Amino acid sequence: MRAGIDIGGTKTDAVAIAADGALAQRFRVPTGFGPDAVLQTALGAVTRLAELAGIRAGEFESIGIGIPGAVDSASGRVAHAVNLGLEGLELGGQLTARLGRDVRVENDVNAAALGAYHLLEHDPTHSMAYLNLGTGLAAGLVIEGRLWRGSHGIAGEIGHIPVDPNGVVCVCGQRGCLETAASGSAIARQWPTDDPSPASALFAAAAAGDAEATAVRDRLVENVAAAVRLLVLTVDVDSVVIGGGLSSLGEPLLNDVRAVLDRWSGDSPFLASLGLAGRVQLVPDGFPAAAVGAALVGRI
Repeated sequence: MRAGIDIGGTKTDAVAIAADGALAQRFRVPTGFGPDAVLQTALGAVTRLAELAGIRAGEFESIGIGIPGAVDSASGRVAHAVNLGLEGLELGGQLTARLGRDVRVENDVNAAALGAYHLLEHDPTHSMAYLNLGTGLAAGLVIEGRLWRGSHGIAGEIGHIPVDPNGVVCVCGQRGCLETAASGSAIARQWPTDDPSPASALFAAAAAGDAEATAVRDRLVENVAAAVRLLVLTVDVDSVVIGGGLSSLGEPLLNDVRAVLDRWSGDSPFLASLGLAGRVQLVPDGFPAAAVGAALVGRI
């Protein structure tokens, strides 16, 4: 039995994965804020999973944590997780000491990439990019079943590739980054609304004929398609799986992105030869990709 914990800004998703890879247990709890509260959230989640599985926490075959921020996967240290109030926390080391079992810690997007690969990819020689569309934009890369982090751990940070020299200044300090055009924050900036589901409201307004909403939606979709093209051209992955909060838009988003890729392919024999539209899919709605991936991180 493997334990996986996905620590988010407001909620923590916990899963136990059985030996056959099936989801054996799952629950959610609120996430605490600050180093002590985050540590207690993780400890409580692992302990509760063990109780549900009928074992002691130290008897899990592996324990993994997915968490936002800059993560040193070798040491388990987490930094710059602003939404959790973490400027530096030796999360892996502290959990290992308290649980009596080695605990692996990974960036949440990388963990989600591994979880999506586990669910969707059945050929161990294949590669996948998990394109996370949330408040920001980033990708996790899985090559032949293993995470590829790059030489300094920033592989997949394509949201900070500038694509518009006249665009807005990104939170990273550069101008016109892809994240400023294809993310939840991009929608919020260009189409302010009080609706609790801004992306869904945007797509609904566009479908109803609102000209401004249509323009914002089209820019978003084109830049998501550009992210897919970028991942294929740089890493030549077999598939690009769209996840994160915006993936809840479902088929309308997927169909629009595929339509843009098909249009570009119609103008370029080179792109047409790559079969871009056929490589894109959505992570299934409700699948706890990051928690499942965290459980698998513990074994590699």
